[in-house]
Amino acid sequence: MIEELENVILTENLPEYGLKIGDVGTVVLVHQQGKAYEVEFMTLAGKTIAVITLEASQVRAVEKNEVSQARTLS
Repeated sequence: MIEELENVILTENLPEYGLKIGDVGTVVLVHQQGKAYEVEFMTLAGKTIAVITLEASQVRAVEKNEVSQARTLS
């Protein structure tokens, strides 16, 4: 199970927040033993974009061989 303060990867686009598949967020709260997560998405400069409650199917754990990539918010 994904734990609080772990990074997660978004698995679907959330255009209402300007977020895309592959964006990295940090779990700030685990709901119902991992059925949902409160996830904070931030710019690389530390500005919060959104704090969203997401179902477990909308995020996945980071794999050890992955690397982040920067993009500009639209």
